Amino acid sequence: MRVFVTGASGWIGSAVVPELIGAGHEVVGLARSDASAAALTRAGAQVRRGTIDDLGTLRSAAAEADGVIHLAFKHDIAFTGDFQGAADADRRAVETFGEALAGSDRPFVLASGLLGLTQGRVATERDGRDSGSAGAHDEGPRARQATALRTLDLASSGVRSSVLRLPPTVYGEGDHGFMAALVGIARDRGVSGHVGDGSNRWPGVHRLDAAHLFRLALEKAPAGSVLHAVTDEGVPIRAVAEVIGRHLGLPVVSIPSEEASEHFSWLGGMIGIDAPASSALTRELLGWQPVQPGLIDDLDKGHYFRAE
Repeated sequence: MRVFVTGASGWIGSAVVPELIGAGHEVVGLARSDASAAALTRAGAQVRRGTIDDLGTLRSAAAEADGVIHLAFKHDIAFTGDFQGAADADRRAVETFGEALAGSDRPFVLASGLLGLTQGRVATERDGRDSGSAGAHDEGPRARQATALRTLDLASSGVRSSVLRLPPTVYGEGDHGFMAALVGIARDRGVSGHVGDGSNRWPGVHRLDAAHLFRLALEKAPAGSVLHAVTDEGVPIRAVAEVIGRHLGLPVVSIPSEEASEHFSWLGGMIGIDAPASSALTRELLGWQPVQPGLIDDLDKGHYFRAE
């Protein structure tokens, strides 16, 4: 297939592109900078210059493609106070892709998130699929779920749409996301912290396993599918803090919940959430079998702790 990929040079996209090319697909990646364009060219992809705000570019690129994978999200503004602006841009992009692909039965795969979908129990692919679900609103920090629901609705318009939910940590060598942030905070604070007793759990997936699932979704996910890219159903944050403390030679300490925002900065509102998730239905549906190390084993490889 000729596949149009947004976010193609990002952390996940830079694994998805070679996964697709290695399986014989032709990739066209959206690039908003010269550096991104050069990275895509090196990876063997074609380049379409623009951003997710360039709706005309998105429309024409989707119309020329056999399928679309939408990974891009404005994390830069989302984590600096304008989550709504990022979510609105994402919604406009999805609507544009839906219009371009309507009636074609071509695949459209949307990257979405798992954190906050449920709390205190294991989330499954059946959760969050109706407009009455917690977080399924057009405003606020969970607005992405409304966009995911709109993506599922595209199945009724002749689009083979699917939503691939990602855990809060998509880890691996070169990661600059949540795990790298926790390591940096521990270095700065001189302690490796967790909130309360640290028993709250986060799911995780290695980015190479996630990339493989994106390809499977593109190739064979039925219309209206919800997929979970989850290797570890729930890793206690205390276990993460212990690995970080051991590698950095720092004490592991409990941070009171009322001090989490001050200690963990932008991660403060998320680090205490208990959000385990299962991928059992995804594995059964698509035959996806993760082969990369789990989160704790990957942390123990030491690449998160090398000096920059």
